[in-house]
Amino acid sequence: MSRQLSRALRYWLGDLATFSRLVLKQPLRRYQLEPAAAILRSVLQGQGHTFAVMMARQAGKNELSAQLEAYLLNLYRRAGGQLVKASPTYKPQTLNSILRLCDRLDNVWNTGQYRRREGYIVELDRARAFFFSAEPSARVVGATASLLLEGDEAQDIAPVKWEKDFTPMGASTNVTTVFWGTAWTSSTLLAQRIAFLEQQQAADRVQRVFRVDADEVAAEVPAYGDFVRAQTGRLGRNHPLIRTQFFLELVDGSGGLFPLSRRALMRGGHSRRSIPEPGHHYALLIDVAGEDETAGSVVERHLLENPRRDATAITVVDVDVAARSAGGLRLYRVVDRKLVLGERHTTLHGQILALARLWHAGWVVVDATGVGAGLASFLVHALGDAARGGRVVRVEFSPGVKSDMGWAFVALVETGRYQEYVEDETPETRQFWYEVEACKYEVGSGPEKRMRWGVWEAPAYDGLIARGHDDLLLSAALCTVLDRQPPPGGAVGDVVEVADALTEVDAGEW
Repeated sequence: MSRQLSRALRYWLGDLATFSRLVLKQPLRRYQLEPAAAILRSVLQGQGHTFAVMMARQAGKNELSAQLEAYLLNLYRRAGGQLVKASPTYKPQTLNSILRLCDRLDNVWNTGQYRRREGYIVELDRARAFFFSAEPSARVVGATASLLLEGDEAQDIAPVKWEKDFTPMGASTNVTTVFWGTAWTSSTLLAQRIAFLEQQQAADRVQRVFRVDADEVAAEVPAYGDFVRAQTGRLGRNHPLIRTQFFLELVDGSGGLFPLSRRALMRGGHSRRSIPEPGHHYALLIDVAGEDETAGSVVERHLLENPRRDATAITVVDVDVAARSAGGLRLYRVVDRKLVLGERHTTLHGQILALARLWHAGWVVVDATGVGAGLASFLVHALGDAARGGRVVRVEFSPGVKSDMGWAFVALVETGRYQEYVEDETPETRQFWYEVEACKYEVGSGPEKRMRWGVWEAPAYDGLIARGHDDLLLSAALCTVLDRQPPPGGAVGDVVEVADALTEVDAGEW
């Protein structure tokens, strides 16, 4: 397109801010217009710059992208040109991008004039927008990006996929490229490009990286500030999702899940108990292991002849439901725990029932995966299924379930809603804190943000600690499942009465 024609069409369209306000009826905010101006300058002047735009979640990044696309299609509808946009997944992200652009083209100028072709192309006369999935297995057909090349949610696009399939699309046209997204880890495509672009910025003083965090959005949209404060209160300011999605801070993709600062938040001021306290509500959290011919405590004796043998871990938590009834959130205080190695499940079933009576447990959350399924069924038969008003909540572990549990457990810790009893130097207490300190994590790529976590040391027994085990930690993390449960029977759970609290029920070897 000639410069004269470009100027004429821009006069007819107005600038993006005018187009946004008068034609699309969706005015852009100040923080959106700043990166938009730089991107359009590069497109219209053929500069071929690359930009990275990081915006806090729900700040309007996708709206800005769609309006830029609609503006460019109008600007180049006669001369022709193509833009290409890649998203981490076809459904829903690619489809959402297509629908968002179509919604913006349903305006007083363009309604009835644009059309969709082949399911992934949007045309306005001679101008086209191509939308592709950047999933690793996606087969991307060839296209040339002459107007704009976009990577949506670039933190979730594999760098090798981008370089192989999408970078060549703009090679012959010196296309302007934009990476959109939020922060995640330093190894993501978005973080890598930002590091490179910041070097370019320092050299030529042309701004290529634009960051808009939650505080900047809240300055223009007070309701957004209220929303972020509520999310921060629920998850904690240092929760990885709050840091990355709202404040654009990179986090490590692997390392220790419970650093010193997080472990400090877990330490409560209450003492361990062996019997319940009147007026309180309790729950049992059980991570189930397999049976063995020889039973005993995993940390009070040698780890049998098999250091790889997991143990059944039972954690007793005092559930503070008063805060929930006042509109707050439950607080969980661990008051007792036990590790049992190799106990037959028939015997273990009786011990758990005795413990449920002792603590008047309103909830029994039990691992029902694999070998735990049978024990969980026994407990449901005796205590009832929580889904039908009983006390037992069955949990079947999968990579997704464990990932969700890990993220939720971090949130409980960060907000001070999970507290441990004061250390008492007993073997199971030492074992628990070893597992917390030794717990590692890795975050996978992709929009799911799936986290793999646990103690990955080789199993061994050093005479004090059973290394390579995380049974007690998994048991404690089951309080995240409890956090989603209503009280049994629609009430507040069993309240321990004074007379009952003074009588200790036989709990086997507990």
